[in-house]
Amino acid sequence: MMVCYKKDKSRGNAMKSNSISIISNRRRISLSPEDILYVQLVNRQSVIHVSGGRTYETYTTIDDLEQMLGSGFLRADRATLVSAKGIHTIGKKIELINGELLSFTRRRKRELKEQLRAGRRQIVQELAGSDAPTTREEYQRHYASYDSAPFAFTDIEMVFNEERAAVDWIFRYGNEALATLEKTPLEQLIDHSFGSIFPNMDAKWLRVYERTALYGEMLEIVDFSPEIDTALRIICFPTFKGHCGCILFDQAEIQTVQTGK
Repeated sequence: MMVCYKKDKSRGNAMKSNSISIISNRRRISLSPEDILYVQLVNRQSVIHVSGGRTYETYTTIDDLEQMLGSGFLRADRATLVSAKGIHTIGKKIELINGELLSFTRRRKRELKEQLRAGRRQIVQELAGSDAPTTREEYQRHYASYDSAPFAFTDIEMVFNEERAAVDWIFRYGNEALATLEKTPLEQLIDHSFGSIFPNMDAKWLRVYERTALYGEMLEIVDFSPEIDTALRIICFPTFKGHCGCILFDQAEIQTVQTGK
């Protein structure tokens, strides 16, 4: 199960580009292209889907929106625009980082993949300008207040392959509670990728962290981790560009309290 919280505006502004202005439900609304996942033409209206699950209907044409949104969006078919940043992979369908599947014009598959690679290169270049710490010592100083926290905490950095797709993450900081929960010493976690420690990692975690790192969403995951044989509750939030902060709990250690009226 996954829960989506309201986006952290302070972090989001750092990655916003110029907003677009539309009329939706008789109101003028400004939206950042950074927040838009995809746009679809439905019953002569363009329906704009943004991170967090919200939608906006507008009579602004999809052709006009394509011009307004710029090169970071791909034309999947005549009625669909998709953010390159929001795409997890292109197979038989376009899989978004939130798990949604979109159809596309089959003859355009090669072109779409080329456009996706170009879009991802731009995204990775933007992430390269992060103000994140550059050494283990700097991360340690930055997160010193978490060292003795009674809950597990980590800052992870997304790893991209040659196709500029997110494929793994690296532990940049972790406290002793994280080492206990992961059943792995900190020396074997910090500056190592999750995939190198747990080769059979489940991609479901990657998609959630990718959403937080790229879209600045606050998300909660409640799921079983076979890697450490533990049912987890994880709260994810944005830290630095391309990074995700995670607070982790062993569900077996959480007590639910019923409050009376």
